[in-house]
Order: sequence, then structure tokens, then C-alpha cells
Amino acid sequence: MDMEEQDIPGRLLVTAYGDGGFRVLGKRYEGSILVTPDEVLAWPVDAQVDFANLDITPFRALAGKVDILLIGTGEQHKALPSAVRQQLQDAGISVDFMATGPACRTFNVLQAEGRPVAVALIAVD
Repeated sequence: MDMEEQDIPGRLLVTAYGDGGFRVLGKRYEGSILVTPDEVLAWPVDAQVDFANLDITPFRALAGKVDILLIGTGEQHKALPSAVRQQLQDAGISVDFMATGPACRTFNVLQAEGRPVAVALIAVD
């Protein structure tokens, strides 16, 4: 799904999602991704991820660098198990879970406001 194109110098924005990937600043990324304030990284999960056993290792480096980590859970919103939420909070990371589409839009709004934010997005078809 294409999203409203915005060009905010110095800010990574998700401009499309679907067909198993994303477009960030005009570049196509296949599969799930982690977008930090300065880079786009592959995130090796898919819609079948077991959130109760989510590996938070890729997120630990974000502690102190972002106000919030958004996690797009795929087509549907999936709840974050309290144990995983606690692990992230203990690592100094505030997190919010939502479906991938709303996570893309929320990330872009926070980026446009100049907020330090990251988003982990599960690819959707």
C-alpha cells in the first residue's frame, strides 16, 4: 500500500508497504525490517513469529537513542506478552505494538515531528 509521499530531509520515512516488503526513501526492502533514526536493517522475523519468545537483541542498541520503539505485528494487531514488554522496559526501551500499517503511519508522524523513534515491521502481502 502506497502512503502519502513526504520528503523530510534527514528523516527516514516508510512510503509503501505490502507485497512482502517496504519502501523507505524510494528504496525497496524485501521482508521484515527495523528502521532506526539513521538506518534500515533486515529483521529476520515473519508473520509466524512467536512474540512470547521474541528475541529483543536487535532492540537493545536502541536504548537511550529513541523515545519509543513501535512494532508492526503484520496484518493484525497482536498483543505483546507482558514478560517481553518487561524485558524491553528493563532494557530501557518503551514499546508499542500495533498492526504493520498503523505502525508505518505512526512512525512517519513521529519522524515528521522530529521525535527519536524506531519501528520494527513485519512484512505483509
